[in-house]
Order: sequence, then C-alpha cells, then structure tokens
Amino acid sequence: MAEQGDERRFGEHVVVRRHEYVAELVLDRPKAMNAVSTAMARSVAEACVHLAGDRDVRVAVLTSTHERAFCVGADLKERNSFTDADLMRQRPVARAAYTGVLELPMPTIAAVHGFALGGGFELALSCDLIVADRTAVLGLPEVSVGVIPGGGGTQLLPRRVGAARAAELIFTARRLEAAEARELGLIDDLVAEGRDRAEALALAGRIAANSPVGLRAAKRALRLGHGLDLRTGLEVEDAAWRSVAFSGDRAEGVAAFNEKRSPRWPGE
Repeated sequence: MAEQGDERRFGEHVVVRRHEYVAELVLDRPKAMNAVSTAMARSVAEACVHLAGDRDVRVAVLTSTHERAFCVGADLKERNSFTDADLMRQRPVARAAYTGVLELPMPTIAAVHGFALGGGFELALSCDLIVADRTAVLGLPEVSVGVIPGGGGTQLLPRRVGAARAAELIFTARRLEAAEARELGLIDDLVAEGRDRAEALALAGRIAANSPVGLRAAKRALRLGHGLDLRTGLEVEDAAWRSVAFSGDRAEGVAAFNEKRSPRWPGE
C-alpha cells in the first residue's frame, strides 16, 4: 500500500481518495477495462478492510478511471490460463473483494458509466445506491460462458427487481441499457453522460452531513432486517435504535436542533 496525501494506493489497480468525510474507492486498471484479476480482487478486499476500520469515513463511493467502463467483470484472459486448482485457490480471494464492498459498514454508492458486466455489475449491486449515466450498460452474462454469477448476483439482483425478473436477466445473460435499467430499479439515479462520478460524490456529501453513528446503525438495520418477517425485523430495528439512543451523536443532534445550528458530530 502506497500513501500520498489524501490518497492511498492498494496494489497497482485500486486507489482510495479522501474527500473530507467521503472516501472514493477507485478501480484503476484502465488497460483491462477494470477486469478483476486475482491481484485486483486482493487489492479491493484490502482497501475495504482499510475503509471499514476508518471511523472518519461516513460514506464510500465506488468509481472507475476508465472512460468507457465501470468494470467488465472477471479477468477471463487470466482465467483462461487457470487449472482447476488455480480457480479454486482464487475463489476465496475473489469472494473477499465482493463481500468486502457488500459489508462496508457505512453507506456506499456506485458511480457507473459504460460497461458494468458480470462481477462489475455485482460490485455495483453490493453498494446501497447506484448512480449511473446514460452510457451505462448492465448485465450478468455468466451463464453464457458456462458459470453463474458468483459475486453475489443471484442474491442481490432479486432483492432489487424480484425473483422472476432476476431469473430472466440471469438466464438470458442479456445486457440492459441505462433507460431500461432505471425503469426496472437497477439504477437509483440516472444522470447525464459523464456526470456519474460528480453526482455520486455530491449525493455522498449530502449523506455525510448526517450522523455517522446514525448512518451506520441505519444501514445495519436495513441490511439485517431485509427479508425477515415484520415482527423480527422490528426487533432488528429496535436493537439498532438502542445502539445509538445514548450516543454522543444523538445528544449533539438534539442540542443542535434546539440551538438552531449545524451539528458537530462526535462520531460516537
């Protein structure tokens, strides 16, 4: 890991940049359209461990340096040289990258333009929100090359669009243009061409103005409560509420409201 100012590099292809309380996790393998090699997967996982441990980060934004792609998924050129044993050894490394993004404790936003295919789309699905520009092309083409989505796609996609629509998209391996993806709910905010990163960072800034303790607890309640029956879900929510009810952030939020000023969150 190399560090310079507010920027840290993890391996050759992943960068974390800080914008005050917002962290930008940058996919930076432009010569391969950010195809996820073993080394890149390892770097994504390491960057996520770093971000998860940084209490000053209130929101994380996943971006790309490539002009025509967010991420095209697994590095199939590398995979073509693998033996079966190589593929099995790579599996936990690849999983750690996707679960690393999925399990970040703060709100996460994917800024998508161009191709977000296979594992690239799964990285976006692992985020809480997806901001995409009109060039975005999304899809899970894995069955067309003899595998299945293995970065969370079979579980995350139906949570966004329902079981039947997810089955259709995965079974046909078809690609979605931005307009249809927005209509189906795969994109939360569709923006003008070239504006995905700027708009995602702006959204992150608005979110980051809120209590960091509250944000993490709200995300925990949303994630853990999803799919549970209502009564159990409300218990998850109550546990999250109790974790923040006596926090310094809660006290500061109430005081700032009554004093008609902006809060100065202690983050604890």
